[in-house]
Amino acid sequence: MTAPVVGLRDKVVGAGLWGLGLTWLGLTVPPLTLLMQRVPSDRIDRLTRAYTRGQVAATLCRWRAHVDPAVDPATPYLFAQNHVNVLDHVTMYAATPHFKQGIELRRHFDIPLYGPFMRARGTIPVDPGDKAAMLQLRRAFRAELDRGHSLLAFPEGTRTRTGRVGPFQHGLFHVARQVGVPVVPVAVTGMWEVLPTGGWVMRPFQQVDVHVMAPIPTAGLSRDAVPELAQTVHDRIAAVVDAYYAARGGEPA
Repeated sequence: MTAPVVGLRDKVVGAGLWGLGLTWLGLTVPPLTLLMQRVPSDRIDRLTRAYTRGQVAATLCRWRAHVDPAVDPATPYLFAQNHVNVLDHVTMYAATPHFKQGIELRRHFDIPLYGPFMRARGTIPVDPGDKAAMLQLRRAFRAELDRGHSLLAFPEGTRTRTGRVGPFQHGLFHVARQVGVPVVPVAVTGMWEVLPTGGWVMRPFQQVDVHVMAPIPTAGLSRDAVPELAQTVHDRIAAVVDAYYAARGGEPA
């Protein structure tokens, strides 16, 4: 599959989509941030869902969710998603009814608008490579699960540069095993075509699909079984992404 040629019309359309998305962000996120400083974020989750749906709609893409029937709306999970672009969290959020607490790099909390929003919402900060932070992460996981919340994380740790699923880091899976939360693989296809990493031109009218797969239990797993768990989750997500590109006849554009 050859990369599409980006012409003047594409750039104008892309700039318009950025303007539409940033306008929606500016209209919704500051009021939500102020509200969440006064009201627990799980009590206004319908507003968060409206924000995420609107952010995806601003790309003018077509969105669908495919949820395995084994996913229980009343059970907290760790949703492990492939990392495509800056819209990943809003792309997946409304796919299931779970309240999902995010896990973000600490430095992302310095991003204007988005950082204060995450802080007010209770997003869990992480510092890559800090082993001492694993204990804090486990405590944060346990606190969210005790509230009946699910978690949303990106085990690749960085956005894909190819459209394919990169290798997974194991830290999140060690914590998942320690707290006994089931892991749900989530594969998103089509969003790379909307906005690939390293580019700024958004492409409208793409088909974006969120595939929420059957949960994988972690209770009773040994520490030695964590690499296999991480690989299983990776392979299930990668299989969906690879099949998507095979059906399109080539490599990611």
